[in-house]
Amino acid sequence: MALNNFLDVLVFSFSITMPIFLILVLGVALYRIRIINDNFIDVASKLVFNVTLPALLFISISKTELSSNTDFSLVIYAIVAVTLTYVALELILSIWISDKAERAVLAQGAFRSNMGIIGLAYCVNAYGDEVFAVASIYLGGVTILFNILSVIGLSRGLGGNANIKSILKGIAKNPLIIAIMAAFASTLTGITLPMTLYKAGDYFAQMTLPLALLCAGASLSFKSLKSGMLGAMMASAGKLVFIPFVLTYGGYLLGYRGMELGVLFLMSSAPTASASYIMVRAMNGNSALAANIIVITTIVSLITTSIGVSLLRSFNLI
Repeated sequence: MALNNFLDVLVFSFSITMPIFLILVLGVALYRIRIINDNFIDVASKLVFNVTLPALLFISISKTELSSNTDFSLVIYAIVAVTLTYVALELILSIWISDKAERAVLAQGAFRSNMGIIGLAYCVNAYGDEVFAVASIYLGGVTILFNILSVIGLSRGLGGNANIKSILKGIAKNPLIIAIMAAFASTLTGITLPMTLYKAGDYFAQMTLPLALLCAGASLSFKSLKSGMLGAMMASAGKLVFIPFVLTYGGYLLGYRGMELGVLFLMSSAPTASASYIMVRAMNGNSALAANIIVITTIVSLITTSIGVSLLRSFNLI
């Protein structure tokens, strides 16, 4: 009986991570045999970020009935917990890393999750489409926080200009946040779109995760792993062990169970967001280090997430 339970736990954990692993590997393979190239990755990534992922989030949230049972406490907890863990990371890294520019890159690599693509894919694989009611609200709130902390942290470390106006402008122009806010407005006002538009939007939405994961796989550059490994390993450990443990354990102590605790763990255990590399490169930081963190966390996240899901599932917590 115990063996059957153990096998059930393993099957459940691999059902979450293996489909993502296979599409990432397919992305690597298609890039190597030149069926897809850098131009495809660039265009497809923009399509996902600006069109298909916002469509997915808008349709999912606008179909969800918001009520007094809608759990906004989870995203409030996540915002507080992420902020505290970010401060803790800055303090811990300051002990070992004297270079503030490198420290800023490592801190961002350690806290900023790829929630919109891999985190969301983990959640959908675990719970199906019903998870959008919880995951979309979480994604919206924490995405705003990630943008604020990233701009402040990198600007302090790399000598940029972290003014409130630029931060607010970046948040206001973020397609994911616009889609989430529009969906909430639609739901709260009771305005519904014609069914034809929903069906058209569904076609876009269904493209999102496979296309995004293909691009993520094709974007992985293993050449960059030859240098700066110690810092990258430290940030990766923070991203895949420290952050998920702290957020999930805190959620457990607050009484979250089932899907809510699962979303907390799966979103926080997602690898480092590719946006961190883009921001570091744009601000003339150590972009090779940022790339290393993304590659390491994307690969190792599949293992650490499987282990975490297995542990939580074996205790019937998610």
